[in-house]
Amino acid sequence: MIEGSTGTQTARKLRYGMVGGGKGAFIGDVHRRAIALDGLAELVAGSFSQNYDNTLETGANLGLSRDRLYATWAEMAEKEAARPDGIDFVSIVTPNALHYPVAKVFLNAGISVVCDKPLTFEEAEARELGELAKKKGLLFGVTYTYTGYPAVKQAREMVQRGDIGEIRFVNAEYPQEWLATPSEREGSKQASWRTNPALAGKSNCVGDIGSHVENMVSYVTGLKIKALCARLDTFIEGRPLDDNATIMVEYEGGAKGLYWASQIAIGYDNGLRFRIFGTKGTLQWSQENPNYLVVSKLGEPTRVLSRGRDAFYPHAQSYSRIPSGHPEGYFEAFANIYKTYISALAKIKAGDKPSPEELDFPTAEDGALGVRFINKCVESSKKGAVWAEF
Repeated sequence: MIEGSTGTQTARKLRYGMVGGGKGAFIGDVHRRAIALDGLAELVAGSFSQNYDNTLETGANLGLSRDRLYATWAEMAEKEAARPDGIDFVSIVTPNALHYPVAKVFLNAGISVVCDKPLTFEEAEARELGELAKKKGLLFGVTYTYTGYPAVKQAREMVQRGDIGEIRFVNAEYPQEWLATPSEREGSKQASWRTNPALAGKSNCVGDIGSHVENMVSYVTGLKIKALCARLDTFIEGRPLDDNATIMVEYEGGAKGLYWASQIAIGYDNGLRFRIFGTKGTLQWSQENPNYLVVSKLGEPTRVLSRGRDAFYPHAQSYSRIPSGHPEGYFEAFANIYKTYISALAKIKAGDKPSPEELDFPTAEDGALGVRFINKCVESSKKGAVWAEF
């Protein structure tokens, strides 16, 4: 049995604020719980909703001081930047349309940022945020959650070490059923904004979950997309954005790929999965069974590596929290992203330079690639599912 990691301690607990995530929202509470898991940062400020009463109620329920509950995110950035005990970073968990303007305001105020994905509507905006963070010496993270799983990090290192040889083909999918009916017209707040182009952007399905597929494959394999051919479908009549997508991919170096993302796949809850086929072997992983990595080597029996039981490579093992047989899941993966980000930020604030391993979280660069992927898929589909150079 391999014991879990003991966590990371910083010189002081960092302070953070949140934009979005008020009463009635889903993802804000996930972020807060994930950050709290390691006790490395404390929520002290927020602009949780465009409705100030919602912000006040949410803040009161979270035990925050009223003078650090703000009617607008612009006011929050200005006043927190001016405080001697101001926030060290902000977590942005709003609908997609606000990611760019909110992140820009906080970066300009000298405050580091963690932002949900997709980072922006346009790649140029994402690149701008990344450059602004570098210019001001700030840290920018993007919450592509699923790269936080220890088994995913093990898969990545196995690819890097050549354990499965040269990659030939990648198959990755992310099916869900939650939009199989017109939920946006049946009172679902989440469905309402995610299917609204003004709030979600140019794509719903690819933007929401297809972007996770792209980021996961990119993170694990290191492959760079050369071109793609996408067909985006809308199966629910009257829905303005896609709810299903099939994407063929060509990578630099000759490998091929096939992605499928769907929110009308009845019988599927949250089925993110990848299969990576190399010249020496294959790796398989599923988000709904995340503690196990299936490894098939040419001429050998297939093995199932268990997180916590079987010895992962050291970096991957450092993200394992509890012993084998005790399932680690979504909150822990989210927490791993934040643990790495917060620890790196604390090190920077202490005047030290984090190592590459200590910066193992999704960055603004990853966010920009995700935006490019979304927009290229939309471009390809609108032109009749033609190949588009990446």
